[in-house]
Amino acid sequence: MKTKRQILEAINELTFTIESRYPELYQFLDESPETLPVDEHPEMSRETFGIYLAGLKQVLRQYEKTHAIHN
Repeated sequence: MKTKRQILEAINELTFTIESRYPELYQFLDESPETLPVDEHPEMSRETFGIYLAGLKQVLRQYEKTHAIHN
């Protein structure tokens, strides 16, 4: 099981990848309901960060699937 630090590092890496490869997607991350916690004051636990990371991955997968370049 990953530690909170490992999850945060993964979030940072994935966010950087999105920012550098998909800047058009990056601008919408702050507004994405898939990645925002539902609670008004969420606990910043390992589980919360894990859920956030899973949401980021899902957003990226969906974006790649719908914006695939066809040769």
